[in-house]
Amino acid sequence: MIPSEIVLLRGLISWGGFVLFLVFELIRPYRPPSISKKNRLITNVSLTVMNSFILTILFATATVNTALHVSANHLGLLNMISLPLWLKAFFVVLFMDFMLYVWHLLNHEVPLLWRFHRVHHSDLNMDVSTATRFHIGELALSAVIKIGIIYFIGADLLSVFIFESLLVLTAQFQHSSLAASSWFEKAFWVLLVPPSMHRIHHSVRIAERDTNYGTIFSVWDRMLGTLLRDVDQEKIVIGVGPYREQERLKLHHLLVMPFTRAIR
Repeated sequence: MIPSEIVLLRGLISWGGFVLFLVFELIRPYRPPSISKKNRLITNVSLTVMNSFILTILFATATVNTALHVSANHLGLLNMISLPLWLKAFFVVLFMDFMLYVWHLLNHEVPLLWRFHRVHHSDLNMDVSTATRFHIGELALSAVIKIGIIYFIGADLLSVFIFESLLVLTAQFQHSSLAASSWFEKAFWVLLVPPSMHRIHHSVRIAERDTNYGTIFSVWDRMLGTLLRDVDQEKIVIGVGPYREQERLKLHHLLVMPFTRAIR
């Protein structure tokens, strides 16, 4: 596939997943929204559309071309040895997800990065639209880092596409307000990240928020001691302490949030 087709297919998967999980959570919600879902959707989707437009122009072609370049010139760690395509894709997904875990943790621990990341956490309820509620500053820096990682490990285009597709779908699922069966969630916790795990991460309590950083795999949290399970799901309050008024969390507020007072 040519770069433009990859970008188009990536967009179709993202918006297809959004519609799918939105329908599911409307049919079987985890709990009723505490504020207007419609108003939140308007804000979050508007931010997503704006971000998607900017990222597509600035980084989509660069990301695709980097993957094509390293493959054509046998650059990067994975191109130093001969591996079946499926095994190479597995290592790409595994490594890039681990680096995403590290990046996510840093966004909580480094004050400058938290200024941007709090836009994501300031959502007062959690649903599928929260999965793409990010400040363009954070996403732009993430895109630059991702391109560097692709070059470093020599990730081919198909492997990057698989990773990004898994990433967006798992993020949408874990942010959704879909009521998943308890047996399914317990089984999912073993290797992956169910909504109940990520819901803890979006708690207004800092001690709970600074845990459960995994996106695709939960094993990184298990291995590095950042996993938290024993939290009463019914008592979790979503959001960031000082941002409790929906009227102060509209699109223009989110865009300037990183440049306002630094708060936890």
